Amino acid sequence: MDKEFRIEHDTMGEVRVPQSAHYGAQTARSLVHFAIGTETMPEEVLRALILLKEAAAKTNLSLGVLEEEKARAIMEVCGELLGDTTEGIAPAYRKDFPLHVWQTGSGTQTNMNVNEVIAYLANAKDDTLHLHPNDHVNRSQSSNDTFPTAMHVAALCAIEQRLFPAMEEMSAVLSDLEEAHRDVLKIGRTHLMDAVPLTFAQELSGYRTMIDTARAMIADTLPYLRQLAIGGTAVGTGLNCPEGFADRCAVEISARTGTKFVSAPNKFHALSAKDACVHTHGALKALACDLMKIAQDVRLMASGPRAGLHEITIPANEPGSSIMPGKVNPTQCEALTMVCAQVIGNDTAVAVGAAGGQFELNVFLPLIAHNLMQSVRLLADAVSSFTAHCLKGLAADRKTMEENVARSLMLVTALTPAIGYEQAAMAAHKAHAEGLTLREAVLSLSLMDEAAFDEAIRPENMV
Repeated sequence: MDKEFRIEHDTMGEVRVPQSAHYGAQTARSLVHFAIGTETMPEEVLRALILLKEAAAKTNLSLGVLEEEKARAIMEVCGELLGDTTEGIAPAYRKDFPLHVWQTGSGTQTNMNVNEVIAYLANAKDDTLHLHPNDHVNRSQSSNDTFPTAMHVAALCAIEQRLFPAMEEMSAVLSDLEEAHRDVLKIGRTHLMDAVPLTFAQELSGYRTMIDTARAMIADTLPYLRQLAIGGTAVGTGLNCPEGFADRCAVEISARTGTKFVSAPNKFHALSAKDACVHTHGALKALACDLMKIAQDVRLMASGPRAGLHEITIPANEPGSSIMPGKVNPTQCEALTMVCAQVIGNDTAVAVGAAGGQFELNVFLPLIAHNLMQSVRLLADAVSSFTAHCLKGLAADRKTMEENVARSLMLVTALTPAIGYEQAAMAAHKAHAEGLTLREAVLSLSLMDEAAFDEAIRPENMV
């Protein structure tokens, strides 16, 4: 017998498992049969499954379907696995959850991975327990209701605890920038062409409102994530699940996470449809689109410094080129826009996965979980990074903005009420073609006298 391995068994027979591993036969089989890619199950989903196992043991004990010593052992091990972390699992146990995303569509291997680790650790403490991964840790449950429950818990907690604080900080910084630039006029642009002026604060207020609105949109989707599939077991009928289990589990999970969850009113819907995840990810995509627009604007306004717009300055965080000395690039904008592109792509994967279920079960759960959690994680991190390393150091180049406003031909719009659209257009075309100021063109065409022109063209009154 190889001393580096031990023999574990499941219903299909014996399997060699590394001596150092705390998992069992089904996890070992999955590592062989699903050696696909490098993506492992999101740690947030693993944490949520462990929280669920803890809640289920406590609920099973209260309902009299699990012996106290076994329930207490499960809860104790779950506490150790969660450790002092608030987002993942204790570092010492991360190696015990090695399974890839690309496995069975119900997430059964990962559910059993968690069941096996809990049972192994509990039995290692007391070999008289004979704690079984299925009979005890998975009591009153099925992978078909535990995994969708964990997906909802993981996503909602990550949104409330990571993404929303990052968005609120960005909104606050944009609000501070508005206040600091209320008196700064700049030229507006539509179709990337000169337009009428506005204040820089007004432009910034648009960005702030995008973030605030996106947060509200995401928040509007969360009531559906609060509905948990647990209690539906295999197909939604609740077979082998005691009455009251679903509601009590939701209460326990709510208490443990500090976030409100409820039992889904229709378990057939909860197991077979993933519309709540699609709904939430759609709102995340809307945020990604807003962030892409903001980042694109910032890098255009910062372009230059000699041959671009250079209407704003942004922090010089690192050298921008390996060959051009002194070059500074809008790297935070680039990182944020790449994240946004990834999130937009993830949305398609989530939608395809949600549409792919058959009959009583969606069988794209790991795919949906992977993409949903990646999107939340990337958005939270990228928003925080962009706020800290770009927005907080952003400032208007007041001189450039003032010069652009002064020489803009679109100030002619203010003359339209006095001289009409066609004559105003004639003046703008003449000024552009002959390199004149707008004032010179209007006077040369005898469309207005100097006093009338000076009274009409006051950029500060046009905002």
